[in-house]
Amino acid sequence: MTEKIDNPIIELRSVSKTFDHRNYILKDFSLAFERGKSTVIIGPSGCGKTVTLKIIMSLMKPDEGEVHFSGQRIDQMSESQLIEIRKRCGFLFQSGALFDSQTVAYNVAFPLFQHTKKKDKEIFEIVREKLELVGLSDMFDRYPSQLSGGQQKRIALARAIALEPEVIFYDEPTTGLDPLRTDDISRLIARMQEQLKITSIVVTHDMKSAATIADRVVMMDKGKVVADGSCDEICHSSNPVVRRFVTGDSTSE
Repeated sequence: MTEKIDNPIIELRSVSKTFDHRNYILKDFSLAFERGKSTVIIGPSGCGKTVTLKIIMSLMKPDEGEVHFSGQRIDQMSESQLIEIRKRCGFLFQSGALFDSQTVAYNVAFPLFQHTKKKDKEIFEIVREKLELVGLSDMFDRYPSQLSGGQQKRIALARAIALEPEVIFYDEPTTGLDPLRTDDISRLIARMQEQLKITSIVVTHDMKSAATIADRVVMMDKGKVVADGSCDEICHSSNPVVRRFVTGDSTSE
């Protein structure tokens, strides 16, 4: 059973998706997300969590069902209509997706140049503010190649919050980081969510990171929700599928 949420900011209603018209990645899948809260989606590889994220972000259309954002149905919108929706969202991709040839300042400023008519001076004042929020105000003129992996993720997060979004999507934000940097980024995500009152939707396989970030954890398996609750509830679930995943023990019964 999924959690009942009144007036969700994002809702998937009976969504189905297949890539070969036979094997469903998602089938009759419903899930809602509470405003101002952090929801972490976990599950084994191939369970449908990344497809779910792409459908929520309108990077992929469902074959059936509906996707709603803040009361508006968005799965039938055109690309031009979706621009306004996407401006209300921030994205932190697994790779960080920084522009190597641009300085940190221009990387963070990119969405402001693209989607606002602000003057350069105002834009770079915002950039300094966002860099300060992620603890890298001294990296203004550096290039991505001069930064560590953890620093690159922080810069990508500064860019994701540049437009002061309502929602931030994170796709495996700690992949490729050592345990210390993983903890650092997880704490930063939690702090951004609390400070800025943003709705956070995080796809990860890292249970330690989920424990730091999540108000709510949703576990998927074979395109369905198999557990939905607090991190503590998920970690103490009696469901053998859930228990095997959270303990990392394939022999667990």
